[in-house]
Amino acid sequence: MAEVTISTTGMTFGDLVSIARNDAKVKISQESLAAMQSSRDHVEELAASETPVYGISTGFGALANRHVSQELRTQLQRSLIRSHAAGVGEPIEREVVRALMALRLKTLCSGKTGVRPVVATTMAAILNAGITPLVREFGSLGCSGDLAPLAHCALVLMGEGEAVDAQGVAKPVAQLLKDSGIEPVLLAEKEGLALINGTDGMLGMLILALEDLRVLLDSADVVAAMSVEGLLGTDKVFIPELHEPLRAHPGQAKSASIMLETLKGSGIVASHLHNDDRVQDAYSLRCAPQVAGAVRDTVDYASIVAQRELGAVIDNPVVLADGRISSNGNFHGAPVAYVLDFLAIAIADLGSIAERRTDRALDKNRSAGLPPFLADDPGVDSGLMIAQYTQAALVSENKRLASPASVDSIPSSAMQEDHVSMGWSAARKLRKAVSNLTNIIAIELVTASRAIELRAPLTPSPATAKVISALRKSVPGPGPDRYLSPELVAAGEFVASGKVMSALR
Repeated sequence: MAEVTISTTGMTFGDLVSIARNDAKVKISQESLAAMQSSRDHVEELAASETPVYGISTGFGALANRHVSQELRTQLQRSLIRSHAAGVGEPIEREVVRALMALRLKTLCSGKTGVRPVVATTMAAILNAGITPLVREFGSLGCSGDLAPLAHCALVLMGEGEAVDAQGVAKPVAQLLKDSGIEPVLLAEKEGLALINGTDGMLGMLILALEDLRVLLDSADVVAAMSVEGLLGTDKVFIPELHEPLRAHPGQAKSASIMLETLKGSGIVASHLHNDDRVQDAYSLRCAPQVAGAVRDTVDYASIVAQRELGAVIDNPVVLADGRISSNGNFHGAPVAYVLDFLAIAIADLGSIAERRTDRALDKNRSAGLPPFLADDPGVDSGLMIAQYTQAALVSENKRLASPASVDSIPSSAMQEDHVSMGWSAARKLRKAVSNLTNIIAIELVTASRAIELRAPLTPSPATAKVISALRKSVPGPGPDRYLSPELVAAGEFVASGKVMSALR
């Protein structure tokens, strides 16, 4: 099994995905352990003084003006975690919980938070044991960190709360820790706050979404080209001379290149090169690289923001290089929240143009000679009529999910925290939008594949033929009506797993 070493310099996107999805083991570098001990020494010096320091010897949020005596500080940390673990709703996905824990661990290992090394090593042990804290859907405003989600994780470090084992079986947390040889942590000054004051949930979901979109966008371009082929469109609009030299958006050039390569050698495209009376294809065909390319560029920008955040130290207060403990506002999730919303907008539009291509293929008046709804016996059979309904429902939901969460600040903590990012909410809806887009592309793939096969004896491009051949292992081709839902589900799994591109490779 893979192993990821976390040092003071953090981790990569690949490291995070490996921990979250593939259960990679976590190891903390000696450099990080030393840095944590050094910053802890500064915290303990301040804790011993009579000067109130936020997060060490005071209350939290709007209660920060309360100086807490030394004998109550362990209770202060415990109370903080218990009270902030206030989430409600359905449990969130295992990979998201592991991602946010790994990212919080990454920040602890920076040596800037003032926690003892034992806190980090215990969190690493919980990850390595496959123990997953139960984190509920609602509870984060994306400011002062993803407080409730991270507090649910911190509870488990304390031996409390709810969790499941590596097989997903719920057991008492004390038993889970004991079975794995893990001692619960008795939190000391500053440590409770350091465990919950980060953008880790929203950032984890952003990085996981980016990982999915990298695969999905390549597949979407191939499927769009297949729609062009099935609808007797032209590949002339995808030639490189029309893109980067004239309009230097890199995503557009890449999408056009993939589409052109997919259509290379197509007998269907060649069949109408010199006898087509159509001057131009519809926008959904001709402008596919412009729309998909803009999504690519949006993903690239979001990746830059995610990379910056991955390299950040998010905590309040933070231990500076000279040992000072300084309050700050770096926990505010605005930079991440904006790109989460931006991606949801781009995804909604990509799904929208894909649905237009599907609808065109099913309409006998616009499909260049294909049977209505690609049905075997139109009138007796309905073909893919309702598959388009399903696709339209997904597109419509993604349009609703494109409404930005980051503009919907709600003041909290007695107006001390009077502007919040709602980045967690933006991340939750982005995950749904990515899932919906996967199924939208899958339905276009099913439609385009059937349209191409109905063009026989004309032959598709070699690339298209490979994709259809791979798809037909789980999704049958044209024929009389049959139970369609399992085929669409199988097509969704085909797209999600990256099989479109693996078929070409």
